[in-house]
Amino acid sequence: MRTRFAPSPTGPLHLGHAYSAMLASDLAASAGGTFLLRIEDIDQSRSRQRWEAQIYDDLHWLGLEWPEPLMRQSERISDYRAALEVLWQRGLLYPCACRRRDILEAASAPQEGGEPVHGPDGVVYPGTCRAVPRTGALPVDALRLDMRRALQGIDAIEFTEIGAGPDGESGRISLSPEALVTGVGDIVVARRDMGTSYHLSVVVDDAAQSITHVVRGRDLFDATAIHVVLQRLLELPTPIYHHHKLIRDTAGKRLAKRDDARAIATYRSEGQTPDDIRAMVGL
Repeated sequence: MRTRFAPSPTGPLHLGHAYSAMLASDLAASAGGTFLLRIEDIDQSRSRQRWEAQIYDDLHWLGLEWPEPLMRQSERISDYRAALEVLWQRGLLYPCACRRRDILEAASAPQEGGEPVHGPDGVVYPGTCRAVPRTGALPVDALRLDMRRALQGIDAIEFTEIGAGPDGESGRISLSPEALVTGVGDIVVARRDMGTSYHLSVVVDDAAQSITHVVRGRDLFDATAIHVVLQRLLELPTPIYHHHKLIRDTAGKRLAKRDDARAIATYRSEGQTPDDIRAMVGL
């Protein structure tokens, strides 16, 4: 068993991060496996060295250990580019110049009928740029996956869930291609300023690290079908997924990095112990 915790160094770790990291570490330890740390720093405009250093410090304080050297996404752009090249050569990608406002306006147009459909990445893309020619070399542009074309010949997208989704989904999860086309749409696989996307990089990295069990919050459950699609297209293994509860504040709101009051560093400065943190999150 190989699990991982993959934070972005864009702010302080909070109780939700602590829960996810400790749960992944505990799961690996219980099976005599390996827990890995990966730094997801593809967003170089927001990533900061001080936050990365704080991640190491907080996780070590919690008692977590991982093999070195660790993986850092900013050093793997060529690997993501190689995966994009595979999809481009198969005619499954197209460049997209649309901005968020363009997408919302197109999806809200009267001819679309009704309110825009929302998927894991927000408003489902209406296909404005789908007819852009796909010839020539792989462009350095924002790129989308043509979901309908990508799913041709596939009967279902399936994965195993040993945790639970937002509505209690567990066991063998199966989604039809049509559900992905209409409910997810043509997702972005490369952003203009990054050269990749979360969806693409996490799939490529999990395979590179031979991750067998992905432990993460239920807020990412709906994105899992996207990842399984990319795994099938790139002929990569599909891990087992364990989506867990979200740690919330007293008002029931999911914690965010800007919620400094629940940052691990804050609890440390107040004299709390790692055992206290475990108790707070229910471990």
